[in-house]
Formats: sequence, C-alpha cells, structure tokens
Amino acid sequence: MNAEIIAVGTELLLGFVTNTDTVYLSRVLAGLGIDCFHHVTVGDNPQRLAQALETALSRADLVITCGGLGPTVDDITLETTASAAGRRLILNRRILRQIKARFAHQGIRMPKANIRQAMVPEGAVPFPNGVGTAPGFLLVIRNNRMLVALPGPPAELIPMTEKHLIPRLRRRAGKTVIRSRTLKVTGLTESEVDAKVRDILALKDGVTVGIYAHPGQVDLRITAKAPSPAAAQRAIARVEGRIRRRLKTLVFGADGQTLEAVVGLLLRKKGLTLAAAESCTGGLIQHRITEVPGSSDYFLGGVVAYANKLKKRGLAVSPALLARHGAVSAQAARAMAQGARRLAQSDLGLAVTGIAGPAGGTKKKPVGLVYLALAAPKQMRVYRLRFTGSRSAIKFKASQAALDLVRRYAGVHRG
Repeated sequence: MNAEIIAVGTELLLGFVTNTDTVYLSRVLAGLGIDCFHHVTVGDNPQRLAQALETALSRADLVITCGGLGPTVDDITLETTASAAGRRLILNRRILRQIKARFAHQGIRMPKANIRQAMVPEGAVPFPNGVGTAPGFLLVIRNNRMLVALPGPPAELIPMTEKHLIPRLRRRAGKTVIRSRTLKVTGLTESEVDAKVRDILALKDGVTVGIYAHPGQVDLRITAKAPSPAAAQRAIARVEGRIRRRLKTLVFGADGQTLEAVVGLLLRKKGLTLAAAESCTGGLIQHRITEVPGSSDYFLGGVVAYANKLKKRGLAVSPALLARHGAVSAQAARAMAQGARRLAQSDLGLAVTGIAGPAGGTKKKPVGLVYLALAAPKQMRVYRLRFTGSRSAIKFKASQAALDLVRRYAGVHRG
C-alpha cells in the first residue's frame, strides 16, 4: 500500500503555520509499513484541491487530507472531497448531537454554521472528534482506494488518528513494516561524512541510508522495510555496525539523543564535574548543558565574560596576556578554562572565545574564528576553529564543538 498526504490551508503556503501534521502522519504510515510517496500542500481553493485529489487518487492507494474541515467559508475540504469521490453529503445526526453537546458544555448555543460539520459523504465511516467540533471520516471509493479526511489542528488530528485511523489501517496494511534509526555525527561536514560512507549511502531495496546536514551536525538515517519489526531491526543493526566501524567516535548518539545529554551521561559515569567560561557564545553552552534534567550532578556553574574587565576579575585572566594576545586567542581561551576550573573547583574547565560577527573581524582574526580550551587535572586541550554562517549559526557551531570536546575527553577518561 502507498499513500499520499494533502495538507490544506493557505496559511501553510504563506508560512504563517508550520505543517507538523504531515510529519506526524508520515511517521505513522512508516510505522505501519505504508510507503508515503507524495506530500502536497494546497491553499483554500476548491479548484486546486480538486486537482490535487484527482492526481492523488490516480496514483495512491490511500489519500489523507488534513485541514479545512471547520465551519467557515474557507473550509473547503468536506465538499471538495465528497465531490472528488462522487458522493453526496448526508447529515449525521449523531455527530450533530455531539457538536451541540460540546457547545452546551461551554454554555454556548451552537451557531448554525457548525451544522455543516455534521455532514459526511455518503458511505463514509465518521471519526468522532473528542477535542474539537470537526469530525473526520474514512471513505472507500473506486478500485478499493481509501480517502481519509482529518482536521488540521494537531490536538485534534493526533488523537483521532490514534483512536480511529491507525486501527483501520493496521488491518489493511499487511505485515510489512518500515523502521528507521538516525545516527548523529559531529566534527565533520556533510561532504566529509559522504566521502566516508558513500558506498553505504548507495544501498537500495530493503535498507536505505539518507544523509541530512544541520548546523554542527550530520545525521545518517537508516531505514529498513521488512516482514516484521524484528527483521527490520536486524537489517538496521547490520548497517549501523558498518557505519559505526567506519566513523568510530565521530558518531555521538542516535535517534532522540542530544550532544548535551550524551556529555551529561559520560560526565556522570566518569564522576567528573564541569565549569564553563563563555565569551562569543554568550551562555549558550551552559544553557544547553542545563537543559538536561539532573545536570546539577556534574555541572557546577560558569561565567559569561564578554568584557575583558570580567575576564580579568571573574576568571583571573592576566591583563598582560590580554594586551599581548587579545581576548580572541589560544592564550586567552587557555586562561579562561583554567579560571573557570579554579573558580568552581571542578574537574574540568571549558572555555570558548571568538568572533561571532557579523562585524568585528579583521584579516588576522576574521569573523567565525573561535578558540576552544578544556582544562583538566593533567592536561590542557586548545583548538583553533573557523566557522561560517550567521551570528547565531556560528554561536551554535561553537557550542557544538565545545560540547564535543568535553565528550571526547570524557569518553577516554579512565577516572
């Protein structure tokens, strides 16, 4: 079985609303082993929606629309889908009573416009809406194709999908399942990762691998289609093993893991504490670390020191050092890391200083230049890096590299 999702709403095309429905539904379909070959977004225009439905029904076994089931004039999905299916609309009195009851519960008399929400195409299976007033429906039409209409608000679409749509699709989808696993890589660009795993990216048929770039991170998504969940997981595990052997410690996590969470796990496991001193990242590193629940077990605190005055007073960076080498230098990063460690009495001191831009760069010290330093009991690591992009992108990439520096140290630390 293959599917197509049609998202309805001019607000989606204008960019005023993020289309999370399609993301959610695609994951649901993949979990059921249903291939989703097309995503389409159309505005609140009956002619264009009708064209999209005609095209979708000519090539997909399952067509799902989301949005446009409300009571207002721009809600066109109900009438247009009924017309595309060649069915007339019929008043469902049970749904009408449910809608009236919802308004009555709020102490409001139901507006006449909401009566149209109780209309469903002839022969359709209605999906009651436990959250809002717009019901959904499932309609089996020509050549056993399925046409499903769901409301647009995620708070309504998600429970309706889980309670009414998924059980029906599970009975028709067969035994094939689709499973995915995402490996997360940092320290390399997308092209560098591609060069290392290009042959694996060329895999086809039962298992495929996609590559996706993010600021400071590259994801490798392994997807397997198999007769059972266990078979899919075995196929994924084989490919994952190949990738991990190829990339080694460049892979920092998988699926929902974040770099800051992985760092936290390692610090807790090794019994290490951390303090930070930030200049160009403005506290972003500390924010990311403390977003992880329980981070107080290993993160003691830090200093955001933009001004040289604060570097001198708060972190005990030598005025002579700053005068000679400048705040953006390996020497300053080293002194800041040592100062943070000393101030917090921590095992590790992490520091970052640089030029995030867009102004402030020179020929010798251009925008994007960043120095990282990690002070440990018996060693000091200092790195000079150069990042590109906007100010926020440079700040994030610097924070990513800084956290990865801690990860690499903690990963080999023997305690």
